[in-house]
Amino acid sequence: MARPYTLVAFHAHPDDEALLMGGTLARLAAEGHRVVLAVATDGEAGAAASSYRSGPGLASYRRDELDRSAAALGCARVVRFGFKDSGSSGPPTDGGFSTLPAAEAAQPLIELLQEEQADALTIYDPAGGYGHPDHRQVYTAGTYAAERAGTPLVLEATIDRRLIRRLIRIVTALPGVLPAVSTAAYEHAYSPSTAITHRVDVRRYAPQKRASFEAHASQASADQGDRTLGLLLKLPRWLFRSMLGREWYVEHGRTPGAPLDDLFASLKQ
Repeated sequence: MARPYTLVAFHAHPDDEALLMGGTLARLAAEGHRVVLAVATDGEAGAAASSYRSGPGLASYRRDELDRSAAALGCARVVRFGFKDSGSSGPPTDGGFSTLPAAEAAQPLIELLQEEQADALTIYDPAGGYGHPDHRQVYTAGTYAAERAGTPLVLEATIDRRLIRRLIRIVTALPGVLPAVSTAAYEHAYSPSTAITHRVDVRRYAPQKRASFEAHASQASADQGDRTLGLLLKLPRWLFRSMLGREWYVEHGRTPGAPLDDLFASLKQ
């Protein structure tokens, strides 16, 4: 390795880092890069079994879970910005992260990028993946922050839309596995194959990625039925590695071609 780089991975809620790019974070840390995990909210408005809402409250559980996930992935630092979770159903919570002006939402990230002298920043795609308002704000605030901090490399953590639509077709053909979901709901979610610039092989880091999933126990919990994280943790380890062994990115300013496996390729040119 020519030199280590510093990556700031910006996420909306605890567990987003595990689902979208846990393998990448583990791989980069193992390769000697500095990985800084920045999270906008504590995920206090998210779904969870009622047992997680008693005692210290959901936010407290999710702060602890984030620390365990970051440790499993080898992150050097975790930074919580403490914005209010907007919630995913109904109008966004008053004063929630998604409702803030871009400059206000981006300010702590600008300061972090400058403090860390970050070489790279990951955000989400413009759709916020599946459309959560806080995820869309990560794209808006992250783009704003990178421009003002002068961060040279910006990448959107995403999923190849064609792949996720194919998986939905398979899952919906298996009765009782997941609640009814339509491929039409993902017509504009995540990123089209033609936009993908990086497809990162993280199969070697599947154990760390799975440990990160396991750290987010509240995210896998429900009073009734199963949630996505819980279902993924039920997969046999070989199938988990196969299904979740690649992660996708869109690099700002790069013309898509054959997807790259090296997240920092542009910095090495």
